[in-house]
Amino acid sequence: MATETYTPPLGYKILTPLYDLAIRYLTRENTWRSALAKQINPVPGDRILDVGCGTGSLLAILAEHCPEADFMGLDPDIEALERASKKINGPNIRFIPGFLSKEALPQGWQPTKITSSLMFHQVPLLKKSEIVDIMRSLLMPGGELHIADYAMQKSPLMRSAFRMTVQQLDGVEDTKHNAEGILERILVAPGYLTEKTLSFPTATGSISLFKAKFLAS
Repeated sequence: MATETYTPPLGYKILTPLYDLAIRYLTRENTWRSALAKQINPVPGDRILDVGCGTGSLLAILAEHCPEADFMGLDPDIEALERASKKINGPNIRFIPGFLSKEALPQGWQPTKITSSLMFHQVPLLKKSEIVDIMRSLLMPGGELHIADYAMQKSPLMRSAFRMTVQQLDGVEDTKHNAEGILERILVAPGYLTEKTLSFPTATGSISLFKAKFLAS
């Protein structure tokens, strides 16, 4: 996994210090991230994995909502994780550098819920499906996936906003599949109840929330 590459926050490492401000003011962050946290609904005993956790903004909200849950943030960007560790710390919160794999998690630690926000649009097409498959393989029966990201951009206004902002920073090749509806397709699988729960128009395009529940056999 060490040879894998990734797109840093805002597309360029030099822009990482500006990431939190940009997301806050350009994406209606408080609105969609609060809705995502409410959807995840952490409860005591939950083990929640945030894939591509970045600077830890979502984990900070979740840990405040439920200090009795166990949280883990995974991201290949060391600088982003350093910022996350300054923003949030506690005995029930761990940050791990690296890419998603079964080997990346501590032995015996199986998540009840896996989440990811604003990560999939930066990932190449084939890796998007691979990451979702790994997420499913890690979940406990009855577990849940919670995703917030740029998905299908249905209106001309949102497509234009997405093209002028996100695609300028993160590139066209990886992002275009999200705008064309790849998340709507790859999050649907046998044995899962999947729904797009909410969508939020923003200055950077529409951000959608998804929930996929692993139906225990």
